Amino acid sequence: MTHQSIPWPKVKRSLVAILRGLRPDEAEVIVETLIESGFELIEVPLNSPDPFVSIERLCKRFGKDVWIGAGTVLTASDCARVADVGGRLMVSPNVDADVLTMAQALKMVTMPGVFTPTEAFLALRAGASALKYFPASVLGPSGIAAQLAVLPKETVVGAVGGVSDKNLAAYTAAGVRAFGLGSSLYRPGMTAAAVRETAQASVRAYDQALDEAGRM
Repeated sequence: MTHQSIPWPKVKRSLVAILRGLRPDEAEVIVETLIESGFELIEVPLNSPDPFVSIERLCKRFGKDVWIGAGTVLTASDCARVADVGGRLMVSPNVDADVLTMAQALKMVTMPGVFTPTEAFLALRAGASALKYFPASVLGPSGIAAQLAVLPKETVVGAVGGVSDKNLAAYTAAGVRAFGLGSSLYRPGMTAAAVRETAQASVRAYDQALDEAGRM
């Protein structure tokens, strides 16, 4: 059975900020900096300190303007808990039908992790909003491009894992249009000023890569 997916949001830039290790006491200032820099998709992985506290605070302050949710969502119960505190985005490292079904029931945007064509089609049949090719650094742009050839044209394909402002152009040229940025964007202990620098570099690289892809 194929499930109807919640569409990937219409944002200016499909850049997901992966804030692994984010603490509740710094969450708002870090995310405010990211939003000011041009990010509209915020992910707090559930293996961060007190992630549900951070997500709830972020949703209360920024949830009406940007998409905030969780990453490393491994169970349906955790997915429901993310929604309970206001999260609208569910990112996982794998394809779990129970998690995706729960997310859809809660009207959440989903981005499960895939690596093979089999996993990609399973995720799409389960109603994924977008595919998260992870770890992208192992497949590389050419590996993802090869799979794009057999996926439905409307599929939103993202690259996560080893992606940074340094290689966004190569993935974009291969057909990738969404990106998850982790340690190249944020690492525990970074100041808001430091995050602003990495965020602005990522936004510039994304805009330039799309512009160049549009001229190809």
